[in-house]
Amino acid sequence: MSGVIKVALSGNALGDYIFGLDPQLLVDALITMIAMFALFVLLSYLLFNPARNMLEKRQNFIKEQLDTAAKEKETAIQFKSEYDTKLKEVDKEAEEILSETRKKAMKKESAIINEAKEESARILERASREVELEKSKVKDDVKQEIIAVASVMAGKIVASSLDEKKQSQLIADTLEEMGDETWLS
Repeated sequence: MSGVIKVALSGNALGDYIFGLDPQLLVDALITMIAMFALFVLLSYLLFNPARNMLEKRQNFIKEQLDTAAKEKETAIQFKSEYDTKLKEVDKEAEEILSETRKKAMKKESAIINEAKEESARILERASREVELEKSKVKDDVKQEIIAVASVMAGKIVASSLDEKKQSQLIADTLEEMGDETWLS
């Protein structure tokens, strides 16, 4: 034998081949391939398709969640912008209300001040009239008193002699009786 190795799978029937490609081996190989293909189709139907379906459902669920989150984010941004707008409007409205209130307060203050000035003018006018009335009363009283004094003096002058010395003394006595304050006011 020369340095070639010969392997026989079953006895010496194969002769000089390393392995024999006999019809039985080909049929067995074909049956094995058909069995493997059938097993692959069966496993694909039983395992791979449900796994693919589960992954597809999971992807769809995640996509829906992301879409929902995006929509909610857009809605939240829209609500925030509306809220900011309304907040600015409320601030403007509050400022307008405060401005109107200040204007009304200023008008009311002005009206109260004018009313107070008018009232003080009426009070001063009334006080002036009362002072004038009092002055006129005092003048009338002084006139009445002067008339009364003059009557008394005339009666005393007539009763006494018409002496000039006596007359001067009588006037001085009458003036002392009336007092200096009556003549000064």
